[in-house]
Amino acid sequence: MDVYHAIADGSRRRLLELLSGQERSVQELMPHFDVTIGAVSQHLQILLASGLVARRRQGQFRFYRASPQALKEVYEWTEQYRQFWETRLDRLGEYLDRSDEV
Repeated sequence: MDVYHAIADGSRRRLLELLSGQERSVQELMPHFDVTIGAVSQHLQILLASGLVARRRQGQFRFYRASPQALKEVYEWTEQYRQFWETRLDRLGEYLDRSDEV
């Protein structure tokens, strides 16, 4: 599964936020969503397939935790555009400053 596809969905990004601080079961995640347990499980499966979360079994329970190493690819891809956008925003700021002077 593609990391970009996995993080494209807001529910999956929220799951990553919730799992970044601690390991949680699906039951612990459910109160944060207004969807069925099946929908949360489906989102978790996509995150698992993309390598963004890991799963551990304890008895009949499954616990999930974030595996942020997979986000390194996204970070590296977006980092190449950071300088571009900083330069553009600086130019916009200079233009707006000059406009205020007129």
